[in-house]
Amino acid sequence: MILSDTEILRHIELGNILIEPFRPECLGSNSYDVHLGRYLCTYVDRELDAKKHNRVKEWIIPEEGFLLEPGILYLGVTEEYTESHFHVPFLEGKSSIGRLGIDIHATAGKGDVGFCNTWTLEISVIQPVRVYAGMPIGQLIFFCVQGEVSTKYIRKKNAKYNIRTLKPVESMLWKEFEV
Repeated sequence: MILSDTEILRHIELGNILIEPFRPECLGSNSYDVHLGRYLCTYVDRELDAKKHNRVKEWIIPEEGFLLEPGILYLGVTEEYTESHFHVPFLEGKSSIGRLGIDIHATAGKGDVGFCNTWTLEISVIQPVRVYAGMPIGQLIFFCVQGEVSTKYIRKKNAKYNIRTLKPVESMLWKEFEV
């Protein structure tokens, strides 16, 4: 079951969901619009290695925007910091973004109960597209969970993306290969 706008607001008031900054005009019928933050990253090396920490180059999106090119994976970040203590948050691209040929996540559209952070976006484009910091980029949808969650993401010992950040976070898969 997806939370409606009134249920999202109720759970914000209860402290079960946190969205910072929260802007009432971004609340839809059953979702909340999130915006592109000012930081973008790309991997330095063309060949990536799942067992190694791959280096990234960081940019701040200038006022005149940043031109995304096809064939490059960009890591972006939402302006919004979110917490979801009893619901599964899903992040989907806005249809207006999709109509520009922008995909905001390769695989990771679902958060876990207890995810508390900004959202790293795995951005790719079909053709060159100029993007701007603060532009609407996606929608958060909150799903109810049936049953009790024994270990929320924020408390998992092996959680790799718990450090609060305003910047995109590169893949930390390499940590799973450490002994």
